[in-house]
Amino acid sequence: MISFDNVSKSYGSKILFENVTFNINKGERIGLVGRNGNGKTTLMRIITGEEEADSGKISIPKNYKIGFLKQHIKFAKNTVIEEAMLGLTDEEIHDKWKAEKILFGLGFKEEDMEKSPSSFSGGFQVRLMLAQTLLANPDLLLLDEPTNYLDIVSVRWLKGFLNLWKGELLLITHDRQFMDDIISHTAGIHRAKVRKIEGRTDKFYEQIARDEEIYEKTRINDEQKRKELEQYITRFRAKARLAGLVQSRIKTLNKMEKKDKLEAIKNLEFAFKYKPIASKQIMRAENISFSYDGRKFLINDLSIIIGSEDKIAVIGKNGKGKSTLLKVLAGILPASSGNVIYHTGCVKGYYEQTNISSLNPDNTIEEEIQSVSDTFDRTYVRNICGAMLFEQDAALKKIKVLSGGEKSRVMLGKIIASPQNVLMLDEPTNHLDMDACDSLIEAVDNFNGAVIMVTHNEMFLHALANRLIVFQNEYPYVFEGTYEEFLEKEGWQEENTAKLKEAKTKLNKKDARKLRSEIISEKNKVLKPLEQLVEKLENDISTYENEVAELNRLLIEASTNNDGLLIGEYGKRLAELNKMIENAFTELDSAVTELETKQQEYENKLNQIEE
Repeated sequence: MISFDNVSKSYGSKILFENVTFNINKGERIGLVGRNGNGKTTLMRIITGEEEADSGKISIPKNYKIGFLKQHIKFAKNTVIEEAMLGLTDEEIHDKWKAEKILFGLGFKEEDMEKSPSSFSGGFQVRLMLAQTLLANPDLLLLDEPTNYLDIVSVRWLKGFLNLWKGELLLITHDRQFMDDIISHTAGIHRAKVRKIEGRTDKFYEQIARDEEIYEKTRINDEQKRKELEQYITRFRAKARLAGLVQSRIKTLNKMEKKDKLEAIKNLEFAFKYKPIASKQIMRAENISFSYDGRKFLINDLSIIIGSEDKIAVIGKNGKGKSTLLKVLAGILPASSGNVIYHTGCVKGYYEQTNISSLNPDNTIEEEIQSVSDTFDRTYVRNICGAMLFEQDAALKKIKVLSGGEKSRVMLGKIIASPQNVLMLDEPTNHLDMDACDSLIEAVDNFNGAVIMVTHNEMFLHALANRLIVFQNEYPYVFEGTYEEFLEKEGWQEENTAKLKEAKTKLNKKDARKLRSEIISEKNKVLKPLEQLVEKLENDISTYENEVAELNRLLIEASTNNDGLLIGEYGKRLAELNKMIENAFTELDSAVTELETKQQEYENKLNQIEE
């Protein structure tokens, strides 16, 4: 267990956190949340001893080992095996086999051992650094944005790995779903304090909102009481007969703690401006292919018609050509063959993950957004700056002093400055914190035009995509369906191969029968409550509809008798019943969808055993 006791840290006049007291207990998997710049990484660095707290105490048990997987990857050795062996203790420094064992478990092959670490994709570079970290056999694993620049297959692999991790875990990530699928507790840096609760991030933020609402109500009540006491003291101070009561009120007033009004925390709130277009089709790609300098084709004979309201996600492993495809569709790169054809009213907004380098470092934020069009007046530009959380003098900061997240917000500000009807977004969540990602997903969801987005964030995929362009097999192809449907019908080949291999190597007939029995038992346990809920909702709807039929009959009878009182009562009840029926149907639809999804999941599991 690690304990923080009144720990504080600040840089100059900026207080990151003060008087922080909480524990990391045995077996806990904690997600650390908070806005960019609030001190999450600093807190981790204090745990490792790379930074010192200004005050307070951190207690770490003797011989307790901490492994820290940092955001920024740096290699010190020329080969994979040498880099991994840096994690071995002094006593194990020559135990090469231990490093090989972990590397093989993380997906490396024998022929990879002597290759340069920098020759691998981002996903395998993270796995290499994770292997180095694990070789130290840590009790606590610290992960700072481990999904940055990982492709979706690597992110899913890492999630599975961490769910099997037996030690303590402290995780920082902007990917809310990734975090929620792993953690047991959430700790957040909020208003320079750290609050820890059991449960996922949504529970944490709900608790913070409730606490602040209670605080504000209490503060207003206290202010009213204070005002009443001051009025009493002022009114009766001069009356000797009431001197005792006045003194009593003065003592009460002096004992009252004055609560300061909570400073408003501004959230990133914006909307992409939509330029209407009178067409169901906004653009299309006809048999497009692309290669760099005549080398192997990344894209071959791809065709797709993009509707004016489509939300299309481009998914696949890194290095396959996802960003290249987006550039071809945007007209930034010409197709090697085939055509990309736009509707005459098509207006594109393009965001690229490396585009922050295109910002003029000597411009202020205001000047950079103004550069989109000389027709923008200063008030309009300042409003956009404010929406991107650059208010007042903050809009006058130079681009060169901004963090990666701040530069990303400037890029978004430039896109929302002008109306468009198709958004092309390449990894838009990189460098954004969790709150900013939430605002982005809401803005994309509310955008009335088409969206083509490269992302590995599965929350975005589940929430937004109705069609996919998948980089799997030799060339990309169009999948007509949601991401959930893709996982059910096709899935990632790397995962399917691993599952099949695991099933063939680990399951004999006896084990297969045992596993099948366990799955069926779990299936019945999970599905029975859902089946009961569906049956209950169907019965409720039937009951409500029978009552509606009877009320309609009574309403006709009351109308015939001109009984205004009964007509009013029946009408009111009918409105209630119709609302209840509508709610029940909504709940039934959700329950049936969940039931069917779970049924399919268990069928797939059983089929894998049989195969």
